[in-house]
Amino acid sequence: MDALWIVLAVLVPIVLCTSSTCVFYFKKCFYVAWMMLLAMVAIPICVLWSGGRDVENMRVIRFMVRHVKYLLGLRFEVSGWQHLQLEGPYVIISNHQSSLDVLGLIEVLPDRCTSIAKKELMYAGTVGLVCWLGGIVFINRKKTDTAKSVMAEAAKTMVDKQIRLWIFPEGTRNQKGDLLPFKKGAFHLAVQAQVPIVPVVFSSYNNFYLRKEKQFTSGTIKLKILPKIETKGLTSDDVSALSDKSYQVMRSAFMEISGMSAQSNGPSGH
Repeated sequence: MDALWIVLAVLVPIVLCTSSTCVFYFKKCFYVAWMMLLAMVAIPICVLWSGGRDVENMRVIRFMVRHVKYLLGLRFEVSGWQHLQLEGPYVIISNHQSSLDVLGLIEVLPDRCTSIAKKELMYAGTVGLVCWLGGIVFINRKKTDTAKSVMAEAAKTMVDKQIRLWIFPEGTRNQKGDLLPFKKGAFHLAVQAQVPIVPVVFSSYNNFYLRKEKQFTSGTIKLKILPKIETKGLTSDDVSALSDKSYQVMRSAFMEISGMSAQSNGPSGH
């Protein structure tokens, strides 16, 4: 048995140093396992901190998770901090490339801010429970009517409780080197609540994280916070134009900070 441990102690580092695929799976598994462990620790702290489900628990989550980037060999370069220094509620929208986006969200998450996420996340063990405790709003993307009612309730809650919401308008993860067409939910929400939109753009992960090629190395993520886009006075008739405007400014920023040349691409979808 001692010999087996010695062999493993020698072989594991060698394999990790020579196989990019092994490194990819190791870092992915470590990321998931570590986040679940952190959530397990955070759950009782959140309950003691606020007594239950409360957006203030995001402070605890933010504190617990901020070191994870170092363990994965990642760092962030943030520009435009001043654009998040706003009073009252607002909607943050950002592009969505992988589960690593959580680390960027945590990096710049303002106080009294939570997010909207797919309902499946609620069942992700300890992570799902701590997300629920953090006030994350879960929506069923397959049931449009239910999702709309949840978003309408979220708009009311934003104003009543003076909270901010982080939304990924692409609706799903995308690592194709461009932005997917935007769903309209975030923009209906902002217009209904009459609150500004603050776009946040993550640079492409392709220089360090390639899911299909099974590569996950160290890298730097540029994160650019853009000026707010006002919605006061807008109605549901303005949602499409608001979505298109947000898409264009975010796509331009994405191309710039990712070092890509802009190519023609259609406006956001419905």
